Amino acid sequence: MADAAVDGARRVLVAADKFKGSLTAVEVAERVAAGLRRVVPDVDVEALPVADGGDGTVAAAVAAGFERREVRVAGPLGDEVTAAYALRDGTAVVEMAEASGLQRLPAGVLAPLTSSTYGSGELLRAALDAGARTIVFGVGGSATTDGGAGMLSALGARFLRADGEPVAPGGGGLADVASADLSGLDPRLKDVELVLASDVDNPLTGPKGAPAVYGPQKGASPEDVETLDAALAHFAKVLEETVGARAAEYAASPGAGAAGGIGYGALLLGARFRAGIEVMLDVLGFAPALERADLVITGEGSLDEQTLHGKAPAGVAAAARSAGKEVVAVCGRLALAPEVLGRAGIRRAYPLTDVEPDVAKCIADAGPILERVAERIARDYLA
Repeated sequence: MADAAVDGARRVLVAADKFKGSLTAVEVAERVAAGLRRVVPDVDVEALPVADGGDGTVAAAVAAGFERREVRVAGPLGDEVTAAYALRDGTAVVEMAEASGLQRLPAGVLAPLTSSTYGSGELLRAALDAGARTIVFGVGGSATTDGGAGMLSALGARFLRADGEPVAPGGGGLADVASADLSGLDPRLKDVELVLASDVDNPLTGPKGAPAVYGPQKGASPEDVETLDAALAHFAKVLEETVGARAAEYAASPGAGAAGGIGYGALLLGARFRAGIEVMLDVLGFAPALERADLVITGEGSLDEQTLHGKAPAGVAAAARSAGKEVVAVCGRLALAPEVLGRAGIRRAYPLTDVEPDVAKCIADAGPILERVAERIARDYLA
């Protein structure tokens, strides 16, 4: 039965994130649109794939009309990879995972002590070369825990051991830093607005720091976590001697621990920290798309407690609720009660498991099942 609040709605905005491991955000929008049109052929669907700064951020920007640019950079272990960033009207969207993400490691390989963000610095430099005046630096999904040292090195900083040689790549090598020199940083950085876009507000070190909270996801053992935490703390102390008290302030700041501490490196470059989904909604042109919509469909692979803490669906729902728009969500798996969804601004969620209880089949056949889910939304809200 149609929901009376939006009965007869004909303009639908699909602003969903990816279903990780199954569908990209673009594919989610395509499948939802196909399902809606099976029930209401004349429905007006606008697709605006979204991301929160993590992997998929460049793809979302390209889908919104940015130009995709590719460049060869160093992967987490130093091997060359082809990474992309997005550019439009002097604004670049750079995704650190494109260069330094877990997906850039060879299959079955994790290297928590030696993975480097050097390639992320090369991506930022490519954006500068392209004339970007604003750089949205989306961070998340990293293979690295090096405090952004590799990124800073690619941009001209030097981190040396006591013998005058450069420290080894990765977070483990930072234990040997004896001196830091930021005087060689690319001068163009001073004239660029750099925005650190992340859904993570952790500090650099400590119980809630990058190694302790996110190191295990990157293969760090408890001993590795201790090693990395001590190395990053030492790194920040050496930088404090070089650039002053602000180095310690940045280490304790929200976002410093994002993506293995690359947030700390970005703050040292003068970046301004903003919630990733808020930045991306601005960059993607969400507000005017929202004005045109009667119903908003958002979602991601798993709607759970993490969703509520800065993930894309929560950001979309909050913005839509402020504009008085109705929001429903699609997801692979639902782990939130209806009242919790309601407080987040989501009227109802439609998990794939309602159509196909077998989770393995949902993952394998996510596209067709999502179309069937979208048919249900159409019958409930549009028919």
